[in-house]
Amino acid sequence: MPKITYIEHNGKKHEVEVASGLTVMEGARDNNIPGIEADCGGACACSTCHVYVDASWAEKLPAKDAMEVDMLDFAWEPSDLSRLTCQVKVTDDLDGLVVQLPEKQI
Repeated sequence: MPKITYIEHNGKKHEVEVASGLTVMEGARDNNIPGIEADCGGACACSTCHVYVDASWAEKLPAKDAMEVDMLDFAWEPSDLSRLTCQVKVTDDLDGLVVQLPEKQI
């Protein structure tokens, strides 16, 4: 199973295994990672699963679709490295992925 590292805003790291086929958001939810609220349950209808992808991973992830780009406008301090974790499917290729959680979700 791929391992994903979620880093809280305060620097606390959580390295967890997430089954392929789930989303990065579902991995956070299933492992009780604080800071991923996922209010819409993964429907890309909010921005409460926003993270900053480690720069070394930015080009390795699938491109953002138009809906994700639009929803990121509502995220807390979005950047070029911002992603909605509900839109990133876990595959074996994502083993070692590192994401940083923002200060807060809105």
